[in-house]
Amino acid sequence: MVELRQYLRGISSSCPRRHWLAMGIPLGLGLVGRGDAAEGANFALPGRRGWNRAKSVVVIFANGGQSQLDMWDPKPRAPVEVRGEFSAIATRVPGMAFGEHLPRLAAIADRFTILRSMSHEDLDHGSAAYLALTGFYHQRRSGNPPPSPNDLPTLGAVIRRVAHRNDLVAEAVHLNSPALVPREPAPGQFSGILGPANEPLSFDDVRDDRETEGEPSEPTVAGSLVAGLANREQLPNPRLRDRLSLKQQLDTLSTLRGDRRAAELKQRYLEAHEILASTRAREAFQLSLEPRSLREQYGHHRSGQALLLARRLIEAGLPFIQVVWNQSNRGQDHEPHWTDAYGWDTHNDIFDALRNRLLPRFDQGLATFLLDLEQRGLLDQTLVICMGEFGRAPRVALERSFAGTSPGRKHWPTVYSILLAGAGVAPGAVVGASDRIGAEPTTERYGPWDVSATILNALGINPRAHYLDPLGRPLPVSQGQPIEAIYTG
Repeated sequence: MVELRQYLRGISSSCPRRHWLAMGIPLGLGLVGRGDAAEGANFALPGRRGWNRAKSVVVIFANGGQSQLDMWDPKPRAPVEVRGEFSAIATRVPGMAFGEHLPRLAAIADRFTILRSMSHEDLDHGSAAYLALTGFYHQRRSGNPPPSPNDLPTLGAVIRRVAHRNDLVAEAVHLNSPALVPREPAPGQFSGILGPANEPLSFDDVRDDRETEGEPSEPTVAGSLVAGLANREQLPNPRLRDRLSLKQQLDTLSTLRGDRRAAELKQRYLEAHEILASTRAREAFQLSLEPRSLREQYGHHRSGQALLLARRLIEAGLPFIQVVWNQSNRGQDHEPHWTDAYGWDTHNDIFDALRNRLLPRFDQGLATFLLDLEQRGLLDQTLVICMGEFGRAPRVALERSFAGTSPGRKHWPTVYSILLAGAGVAPGAVVGASDRIGAEPTTERYGPWDVSATILNALGINPRAHYLDPLGRPLPVSQGQPIEAIYTG
């Protein structure tokens, strides 16, 4: 068995080009349709709700799992040990209530849909993140397995493989990435069996360039990137091309040609060179080109600035952008005085963390992002999804095995909520419902597999298509169906 695993690792990094060519068809989508004689051929044709409505998709991944009970699906009539400390507030949509610390989003609730009956069966962060970001259960369910080159690809890698719509190096970009659980990367964020050529372009974090709340002051990754990528007089494009040519010659002499890590590094070098050679690419990542007032509206913190950068990438035409909010699912255990470190895994101290750290920034940043897209005429062509790997439990309790001194909520995948907006999504709607204490769905359940199918369908990619793995076995890009209810309300 060990030998088989080693063999699979080897072929995943060095399989012949013909295997990858077999994954595509010359129709621009790059995937092989499945079931042409049956339902596959007609599954995602123009005319299906949401089909090809999005030029870009932005996934805001709330790392750690947001509490639907304190945000999107409050239960004001439930016992206090269920409803928690927060009150419910009315939104702009009659009958739709949010937790009291989302006033800005409540004021623009007529711009998006809340889906309140998400549900699955994975109980832990690592494997649940894999499920959320690939649309498939990990073979090690309810655990924290490390990423593997034999994993199924993250959705951005699939889109990068098939989209071919952009000339800015990559069709998929991850910001504030990777999501950490709490210090190691969760699986499901990488190209896996699709290989390094399809790895989403990833930026570690997007920091603001001014000090706030006494927190560390560091330059933005985007600003540092552009400063580092600026064309220098002593390095004009011909010299850059000469350097790349020399590197390629040295690569042919390398003893690491079959090593996956070397292949990944080579791919990063090529992407960096392409950005260096493109003024348009460099400018897309340059936050300093934005007015200071708008940067302040997004919020002087990593996630707010990452959303602003996402908007710039939408304008540049990137099909898929993923923003991790925040990078560690519970960095507050180690840096309790640094708000940017806080994640959504609030086993203890949930109300303090939400009230004073997480929700003010989230409410400000996401509301500004949606309004900015709308005002620029981009929301109609951009599908925005905000989701975590699961929700939080309908019971407030102190957990002795976790840091913190006041009660919080455990993981809860049985029912939770996500936000969707743009690209034809019905504005001001609620889809699905949970029971009176937020413990179970009372309407049709939807899972991460359906979210992945919705994203693909929105980009005009057949969710029933498949690709071939390095052994020539067909693997579907999704096992779900587009959520049509979000378009009808």
